[in-house]
Amino acid sequence: MLAGVFEKVGSLAIQEKEVPTLKSELDVKIKVLAASICGTDVHILSDPPGHPATTGVIQGHEYMGEVVEIGKEVKNVNVGDQVIVDPTTTCGSCHYCQIGKPNMCENSSTLGIFLDGGWASYSVVPSKNLFKISKEIAPEIAVLAEPLSCVIHGSERVNVQPGDSVVIVGAGPMGQLFTQVLKAAGATKVICADFLDYRLDYAKKSGATHVINPKNKDLIKAVREITEVGADVVVDCVGALFDQCMSLVRHGGQILLVGMNEHANPQIKQYDLTKNEITVKGTYIQNYDFPKVVKVLESNLLNLESLITHKISLDKISEGIDTMRKGEAIKIIVYPE
Repeated sequence: MLAGVFEKVGSLAIQEKEVPTLKSELDVKIKVLAASICGTDVHILSDPPGHPATTGVIQGHEYMGEVVEIGKEVKNVNVGDQVIVDPTTTCGSCHYCQIGKPNMCENSSTLGIFLDGGWASYSVVPSKNLFKISKEIAPEIAVLAEPLSCVIHGSERVNVQPGDSVVIVGAGPMGQLFTQVLKAAGATKVICADFLDYRLDYAKKSGATHVINPKNKDLIKAVREITEVGADVVVDCVGALFDQCMSLVRHGGQILLVGMNEHANPQIKQYDLTKNEITVKGTYIQNYDFPKVVKVLESNLLNLESLITHKISLDKISEGIDTMRKGEAIKIIVYPE
């Protein structure tokens, strides 16, 4: 089969690979129906890399498919089922797994980053990482399950209430999903900020009530005009704008840090956090949120179709990565065959 392989720093190669086989009685082989390109994939393929990965691994951690073979001990899925993939593997026995925080697992790994993933025709996945989803849900929608699970987890951390005002900094794929989910949760003022008007146009489709390009308008002043005192919740999807979020949130409000950039080092004045009673929360991947994702996807609650800007075959994936790197796409769907 053809596969998109992380060959070396800054390089993805389309290679012929053996179709994978089951290695455990709890393994499942799926035929990959659709995959996607995540910002993390772009970071992996940067030079120098913005995210670690295993050399020689088949990339792609956002993918879904159809079950074609199951191990003898598999109980939760059957051959023919359409499934979504949780790409994070966990040990189940470390301190964090035992206290119900598997997203903090001390021995976790990730399909498509450190283990072979979904930029290929077939993938072998532990059965516990698969969740059945109705075949009425198109593959290009179901493939958004993984980023949506991260957004639902983050949304639960801040618990937006009907009537709340929200600022989302960064209108890339995650910013778009946060816009849709928080709007569905009842936020009445959803303000998206980004330097690219292309992304802001999609934010409007996602339900943003206001869009602001900081190149053209003072973001802090605009948010104060819209909210009077600052936003109830500010979401940083960029991973480097904690200090700016401090200027956008109201006293007693919440900041949710979503984006990850280990090189960012914004200066924060702790005095302001204390005096203004600002709550700051980080959010990392998801925590038992895939069953909720299935329900959300099957309910057609969100306008996910509007986020799909490109559909490509696997052999065109390098072009898709370049398009993502230029900021000229929201979600790119990849079809292995």
